[in-house]
This record gives sequence, C-alpha cells and structure tokens, in this order.
Amino acid sequence: MAKIKVKKVKSAIKRTLRQKRTLEALGLKKIGQVVEHDATPNILGMVAKVSHLVSVEEA
Repeated sequence: MAKIKVKKVKSAIKRTLRQKRTLEALGLKKIGQVVEHDATPNILGMVAKVSHLVSVEEA
C-alpha cells in the first residue's frame, strides 16, 4: 500500500471542532509535525477535509 506524509502547516485555532478532531485523529498536534500513514480511503478523506491546514506528499 502507498504511504503518504502529512504535515500540519496552519493552526487549528478558530476552526470547527470537527476539523480539530480530524487533525487529532491524523496524529497532528503541533505546526510542522509530520506523520506517515497508508493511503487508504479513510485517511485520504480525512486529509481532504483539512486540506487547507496540511500539506501532503507521497513517501
């Protein structure tokens, strides 16, 4: 399965609770933090919902 690296680039302040919880579910807490996930439909859907707060690249 393909891997993706997700990096938090913007703050979650003044964002909806749903977006904050999506970032937490992805394992992102601090700006600049990078996590690696499998590119499953669930993960890609979560990344799409917070795409304005994160950057994504293939690993």
